[in-house]
Amino acid sequence: MRALLTRLEQAAGLDRTADRMQRVVASAIRPQWARDLLHGVWLGHPLHPVLVQVPTGAWTCTAILDLLPGQRRAATTLVAIGTASALPAAIAGWNDWGSLSREQQRVGLVHAAANGVAILLYAGSLAARLSGRHGIGRTLGFAGLAAVSSGAFLGGHLAYKQAAGVNQGVPDLRRIEEGWHPVADLDNLPEHTLLTRRIDEIAVVVYRDGDEITVMLERCAHQSGPLGAGEVTRVDGRTCVKCPWHGSTFALNGGEVVHGPAGTDQQVLPTRVVGGVLQTRLP
Repeated sequence: MRALLTRLEQAAGLDRTADRMQRVVASAIRPQWARDLLHGVWLGHPLHPVLVQVPTGAWTCTAILDLLPGQRRAATTLVAIGTASALPAAIAGWNDWGSLSREQQRVGLVHAAANGVAILLYAGSLAARLSGRHGIGRTLGFAGLAAVSSGAFLGGHLAYKQAAGVNQGVPDLRRIEEGWHPVADLDNLPEHTLLTRRIDEIAVVVYRDGDEITVMLERCAHQSGPLGAGEVTRVDGRTCVKCPWHGSTFALNGGEVVHGPAGTDQQVLPTRVVGGVLQTRLP
């Protein structure tokens, strides 16, 4: 299985399809507010893994009910709920997929294909059940469960092996020692300028706006882009930093994600000034 997944990650033959699908996704989901909604910016957490709980839960329960007598109506209802709820989950997944790395996109394509097959099988199962052919409906349902389980396995690989959708900056916190660390002399800290400094070899961004000073992890939460090379911008009256790689935007005074594709906040570190020296520490 490990070898199979490695070959899938390296399957360059999927790249042409991925490029076409990326154009389709970009043209289908244009407004920034729609992309942010689907990324889970408003939630502070990726939306796709939240939405998939409904169809996978409904379909799993369907399989259990199909093994019990007298549960045809309940099973049919759950198939309908699962099939309907799978569509917004799939749209959110494609929205996230569009900004993944090449290796992640290859696995994501097969993940999406498996889930697409599952949706078709369950749609057929629902049609069969509604027409009274419950035997065929159960068979299609069990086939759909096998397909969606395969897709879920690949989704787990994307998250836990390839770190898709995971906050890329947080692991840096584990490499910073406890206690206060000097960052810069306050007198030499310019205003309204992004500076990159290092704490225990971990890069941080320093930004000063009058008496307000921000120290945040420099690796973007989305795909490790260099926020120190990013753009300072204003969004809804808040001063933000925009990642140069994929455009994820974070408020400098709190680290909250303002625009995706990042779905989680950027980590900000506490600060203090002692003897004219700006210091920071772990939260």
